Amino acid sequence: MTARTRPLAIRCTDVEVQYTIRSHRPLLRDLLRGNPPYTTTVHAVRGVTLDVAVGESVGVVGHNGSGKTTLLQAMTGVLPLASGELLVRSLPTFLGVKAALRPRMTGRTNIRIGLLAQGLTRDEAEAQLPAVADFTDLGPAVDLPMETYSSGMRARLHFAIATALTPEILLIDEALAVGDRTFREKSAQRLDEHRSTAGTVMLVSHNLGEIRRSCERTVWLQEGRIVADGPTDEVLRAYEA
Repeated sequence: MTARTRPLAIRCTDVEVQYTIRSHRPLLRDLLRGNPPYTTTVHAVRGVTLDVAVGESVGVVGHNGSGKTTLLQAMTGVLPLASGELLVRSLPTFLGVKAALRPRMTGRTNIRIGLLAQGLTRDEAEAQLPAVADFTDLGPAVDLPMETYSSGMRARLHFAIATALTPEILLIDEALAVGDRTFREKSAQRLDEHRSTAGTVMLVSHNLGEIRRSCERTVWLQEGRIVADGPTDEVLRAYEA
């Protein structure tokens, strides 16, 4: 079954995402005159139309500020749309290097809470916990407060939690760019397992080697618009040129 004949996991139709930046240092004369603070509207995503089939792995590339992270966050419902329509088969799991965990709690406690938040019972979470902790490669540090972790350690912890139950739709924002080579290989293998169960992956990364390895299709964004969408090798050749 080709991607075009599979059921859809994500459908974006003319999606627009905007946000407003307000000046934090308004001039005193403007305040005295009752003038509102200076504002700028940023058009982060502009008319994106995109279908992603169940089981597809789609890379997303583009320079900083091209709208990649914004598009993924809109797919989770975190960011509202200014216009257009965005439909998902199920609520996506978002995995980013800045994902929120509980810094004062230990890595093990964060794992437990994360598993419970994904719908496991307490007994099921306790049964899964050792395997998830082992996957992080944190060793004894898994029982230290997360606020003591490096960014790479935090990313490993969150990746292990987010992928423990193989979510139907997984959105990854640069989260595979951290950690040592061994952990990156483990992460790639877990994504392969995810795809083998018809899981859908969208991967934002500046590491084009990772995009080539993990994604058969790639979308190139520039200034919030799709420049190219097609087979990974073809799109990346154009992007690198």
